[in-house]
Amino acid sequence: MDSTAELLSISAFARRVGLTPSALRFYDDCRVLPPASVDGTTGYRYYTPDQEERAALLRGLRAAGVPLAEVAVVLDGPGSEARTVLERHRERVRERTRAADAAIESVLRSLDGSRTPPAEVTLGGVELASAARQVVPAAGADERYPAVGCVLIEIEDGEIRFVATDRYRLSLRTLRPLAVKGPPGRLLLAAEVLAGLGGWAARAAEVTLEVHPDAARAHGLGEVRELPVSRERFPGYREMLSALTPPAHRAVVDRAELAGAVERCGPARAVVLALAGDRLSVSPVDGLSRAVVLTAVRQGAGSARVGFDPAVLLSALESSVGPDVLLEIATPAEPVVVRSADQGGFTTLVMPVALGPKEGALS
Repeated sequence: MDSTAELLSISAFARRVGLTPSALRFYDDCRVLPPASVDGTTGYRYYTPDQEERAALLRGLRAAGVPLAEVAVVLDGPGSEARTVLERHRERVRERTRAADAAIESVLRSLDGSRTPPAEVTLGGVELASAARQVVPAAGADERYPAVGCVLIEIEDGEIRFVATDRYRLSLRTLRPLAVKGPPGRLLLAAEVLAGLGGWAARAAEVTLEVHPDAARAHGLGEVRELPVSRERFPGYREMLSALTPPAHRAVVDRAELAGAVERCGPARAVVLALAGDRLSVSPVDGLSRAVVLTAVRQGAGSARVGFDPAVLLSALESSVGPDVLLEIATPAEPVVVRSADQGGFTTLVMPVALGPKEGALS
């Protein structure tokens, strides 16, 4: 420390930065804001003016409700990691705000007997059928977690989103409706209900979904269909998405060729995708059959190697639309994002499987 630097007592520094002395002692104990000097005899803490910026940032982060462990990452970690932490926290805050707003609205309605108008969204019947076809395969069937057998439908910000996950993969389809009326809305439908709705909607030019807090209806083909709404709690998919590590590799490949290569691997424990240069090699994990090498348009340096359950990967590819898919790979242990390269509104997250050090290497 510069011996000529101005030293401030803990009380004086607390007044400057808007924190209490007890808070400064706590942050010292947690090692996020240690004093510049501590008197060896009295134990008094002293700070310098150049610590004010860090203290102000710390105060702001705590006022925003950022957990102390994450505060330390923001203050001392790399910028990219700090941004990821803050975006994840912001999404948590938004989710809590939405939940609180819905709860308060429900109580207000019960107090004054008022009725909130339903959320209404009109979209093409074929588009609704397509969205159902794409996301329903990602729904699960686990009696312990019945919510994963459902599809979440959200109407918000001029969009309608369909989300399904079995906790090993996640599919998200976003559509721009023909018309939207009323407040934001959300409902949870059993996967088989949405699949049946999609088959019905495919015959209609337009379908209007009417979403009440405790009920939902579909209007089309001159009739009204009552939709049984699930009361289960759907997993926090927004947190899943915001927690994704930025991809280190992106590759665009022909969707049909990739699906065909995966099918040719046969009933393997896993299929391995190995990316190097402008080649994507597809092979069974046991290496008993010859690898298929596809041309890829890619971003990112170096190579990548990821293993998948072939049935799960094939389902993601079959649900996609258009001739190409975009693969986004962060690390071999994290979900791989599969997007329809010409329809960014459809996204699937696929969990990889663990590979041995030599399994599926490029030859």
